Amino acid sequence: MKEHIADQAATVDHPIVSQNEWIEARKQLMQKEKELTHLKDELTRQRMQLPWVKVEKNYIFQGSDREYSLSDLFDGRSQLIVQHFMLGPDWKEGCPGCSFLADHVDGTLPHLMNHDVSYVAVSRGTMSDIEPFRKRMGWAFKWVSSNKSDFNYDYHVSATEEDIAKNEMIYNYETIPVAEEELPGFSVFYKDENGDIFHTYSTYARGADILLNTYNFLEMTPKGRNEESTMDWVKHHDKYQTQAPEHSCCSHN
Repeated sequence: MKEHIADQAATVDHPIVSQNEWIEARKQLMQKEKELTHLKDELTRQRMQLPWVKVEKNYIFQGSDREYSLSDLFDGRSQLIVQHFMLGPDWKEGCPGCSFLADHVDGTLPHLMNHDVSYVAVSRGTMSDIEPFRKRMGWAFKWVSSNKSDFNYDYHVSATEEDIAKNEMIYNYETIPVAEEELPGFSVFYKDENGDIFHTYSTYARGADILLNTYNFLEMTPKGRNEESTMDWVKHHDKYQTQAPEHSCCSHN
């Protein structure tokens, strides 16, 4: 009964019109959508023109099988996307928001890998923290630990002891109070033919929203994101009451 009342309330906010009137309203909105698409194209062009910074430090990461240098993580490709995944030392689970985003990665890996792009998650937790959670979530992407390097600190996604003591850290290109010791983000790197590595881009906080394709689906629906605060409804995917089917209903024997 409550659901029926809620649906009625949602309908009241929208005029019910003829098909022709709906098409006219839809065409007007489409013009705005096209403007946004063209603006995004221009923003992408400007992002590609950003200056680069040469990476001089020799970062070493711990993997499940061996140690990796930053250069190793490119895995023979010239471009590398790093997800700064919030999973700190001794954490038993990764951040639900970072996990939500990570759920979108595996399906795109074959396309990225065959288009000169490697992808890796990096966390400050040790592999004994990371690997059980990765297996539980069923993810295939590479995930390494920066626990023995300054990588997380240099790319401003982990608070140092000094940051915590003074209760301020640099995040998303500004100084903020230390609310959490680990924070999310993405960094992108390029390796040239000489093996030199360059930092080309980083984005933090809601800058990664564009990678959350679930939101893109939701934003086509009448209720949109349907949340009171960002990701207040999101859980680790194995904690939802309703689970995705293992096999498509359209599959044939």
